[in-house]
Amino acid sequence: MVDQRFFKKSQDNLTLSEICEISGARLLDDGQSGLIVSGLAPLDKANADDVSFLDNKKYVDQFVETTAGACFVREEFVEKAPEGTVCLVTDHPYMAYALTAQAFYPEKQSDGQISDGAFVDSTAKLGNNVSIEHGAVVKSHAVIGDNTIISANTVIGEGVEIGEGCRISENAVISHAVIGSRVSIAPGVKIGQPGFGFAMSPKGFVSVPQLGRVIIEDYVDIGANTTIDRGAISDTVIRQGTRIDNLVQLGHNVETGQMCVIVSQTGIAGSTKLGDFVMTGGQAGLAGHLNIGSGVKIAAQSGIMRDIDEPGEYMGSPAMPLKQYMRQVATLNKMTRRNKKKDS
Repeated sequence: MVDQRFFKKSQDNLTLSEICEISGARLLDDGQSGLIVSGLAPLDKANADDVSFLDNKKYVDQFVETTAGACFVREEFVEKAPEGTVCLVTDHPYMAYALTAQAFYPEKQSDGQISDGAFVDSTAKLGNNVSIEHGAVVKSHAVIGDNTIISANTVIGEGVEIGEGCRISENAVISHAVIGSRVSIAPGVKIGQPGFGFAMSPKGFVSVPQLGRVIIEDYVDIGANTTIDRGAISDTVIRQGTRIDNLVQLGHNVETGQMCVIVSQTGIAGSTKLGDFVMTGGQAGLAGHLNIGSGVKIAAQSGIMRDIDEPGEYMGSPAMPLKQYMRQVATLNKMTRRNKKKDS
């Protein structure tokens, strides 16, 4: 199912015993531990050589009919397994599948090559086994850690620091930033450009120099064409483990907590601060100078216009607790139906 032109396998086969060791899943019958799988596939396309997974009850019907050789499932679904499919039992099927997929198809590693078509300033400091591809530019006094990959046509600005084991993809532009280790930056990301800051007067606008940095901690993922502005005076900060989707805009002096999830087309205005484990749905908009507490979940297309202190789910524009929003929608629907009856 996986196109080998684009994704290179690290090994051809794994036994179910090896897969259990990698994923933390368990076999109900140790006699099946030596069975071999050689690929990954969804339930409806898998064959006897593939391992698949069932994580959503919506796909139970596909599980019942699958021809997969093995499948990660919760114990409650084991009895529904078709003949010929070995159950790999786990409370977290998708996580187990992800770990197995990483074993078959690990992330690209640096080959330590610096292309003749790259430009690296003589004052830049490169760690061991750094890869810099054709057309990339590394400017003066930049620091790049061991085993980091700088992909084609990327620009690393003056003085930028990048930690170990990072993957900076094609056409990224990074300036005024200090980046931790094992950070993944997708194509087209722009980090450290000036924030949208200016003073207004009847005579016109006066740009405010943006004198802060962008600080990105370890294990952060940043999706394609996302932009993260540098701070105005203090720093913009993305804390450890945060995942940022494609096409996200983070304004100057935004701070995230650890392990936040910010989904595509979210916009967060300047100086807003998120606690740990905050999640935003697609196209959510957050006004500036807000404080969003830890554990807050913001639904897609919601507008956040004031601080949120209590963890929980919020929806609407202006956003409110999800249950309150749903009650208002239900009430409005009832009023609409009553009015239709009166009109008829």
